[in-house]
Amino acid sequence: MEKELLYQKFNHVFDSDLIDQINKIGSINTFLKDDIIIDIDQTLQYIPLLLSGSIKILREDSEGNELLIYFLKAGETCTMSLTCCMGISKSKIRAVAEKDSSLIMIPVQKMQAWFHNNESWQNFILESYQTRFEEMLEAIDNLAFMKMDERLYKYLINKVKLHKSNTIIVKHQDIAEDLHTSRVVISRLLKQFENENKIKLSRNKIEVL
Repeated sequence: MEKELLYQKFNHVFDSDLIDQINKIGSINTFLKDDIIIDIDQTLQYIPLLLSGSIKILREDSEGNELLIYFLKAGETCTMSLTCCMGISKSKIRAVAEKDSSLIMIPVQKMQAWFHNNESWQNFILESYQTRFEEMLEAIDNLAFMKMDERLYKYLINKVKLHKSNTIIVKHQDIAEDLHTSRVVISRLLKQFENENKIKLSRNKIEVL
């Protein structure tokens, strides 16, 4: 089933020869919601291509507090892990399964070789860098210029788009950790949104109206 997902998600991205190579050498890994896929300071031997599910990419400060940088959806890869592999350095991010997810892992050596001899792979990597760079700028802008209520509402909208559902299954504490704030602040703002008829709250569930 996972191999079929490879063709479904990447057939329009990679040429048929590259798809066949990935199919032969790639190894399938599945992760449950909240599993750590890549951790900070981990040396990476494989590049992940996300086949199904979604992943959140986090940074960590010196006190161990996490900050959400961006989400990955099926058909994408984590360019921050690519950067580590290209420079043979340790991971600077933590990748956590946002929901049950499956990935196909490609040996680092192949990634480097394909970048020089396969145009479809090279285009995919460069476009991935561009997309993630824009998301990084957006994350910086959010921190620098947006108030917490604006950041929270944007977070909810991004969740709706990511999961293609107006109903979000999430705890207030999880949101607080993603946005690097307190649960009390998140709960207060969510109640404010409900009073403004922007959302409807229930236990561990938020419906965006």
